Amino acid sequence: MPLGHIMQLDLERIALEYVVPCLHDIGFCYLDNFLGEAVGDRVLERVKRMHRDGELADGELAGPSRGVAKRHLRGDQIKWIGGTEEGCEAISFLLTLIDRLVMCCGSRLGKYYVKERSKAMVACYPGNGTGYVRHVDNPNGDGRCITCIYYLNKNWDSKLHGGILRIFPEGKSYVADVEPIFDRLLFFWSDRRNPHEVQPSYATRYAMTVWYFDAEERAEAKKKFRNLTDARKREAALNED
Repeated sequence: MPLGHIMQLDLERIALEYVVPCLHDIGFCYLDNFLGEAVGDRVLERVKRMHRDGELADGELAGPSRGVAKRHLRGDQIKWIGGTEEGCEAISFLLTLIDRLVMCCGSRLGKYYVKERSKAMVACYPGNGTGYVRHVDNPNGDGRCITCIYYLNKNWDSKLHGGILRIFPEGKSYVADVEPIFDRLLFFWSDRRNPHEVQPSYATRYAMTVWYFDAEERAEAKKKFRNLTDARKREAALNED
């Protein structure tokens, strides 16, 4: 794997001098030319193969949609991967690099203590005008604290293709538009500080997202889930009597 560009990256400096200050000051930031074209191409080719081979399924919606067609709320097709799957070496390398960058942020992420993340969600908007309506990734304390999105779209023209990620920073008078261009890595807080939407896409749009968890909030969310599951099981057992 050609690593010349990546060997020049000073992840600790990038984390401490750019990512951490930007997250605290405005709630989001992005890095361009993160992997370099050669390695980014390998990630893109693997994602295109997943799409071509029919491995992506319609993204799910959380909560009730009140009779609105799902396609009008969320139009992406997704697949969850760990990076250890056959042929995913470049994706695994990307995830390792992002992990290292987040770990370099260390204790400087305010109240958060990050020690785990989700699997990677590969997503494709097929270019038929679908997007994802305004939403918050973690509105109810499920543990996600940082959303990280890697974009894979070459020659993207937002005036022609749409597909902008628009962030509505809480309490701010402005919006932030992020174009989903190839080899761009975006970070933002996952909670209610950053409602966001994917505007309709008119060309095939690829991205890969991972979420980093705050240890304390994640443990509490798992505890609540277990308690709720146990309560439902007890209720079902009583109803069977």
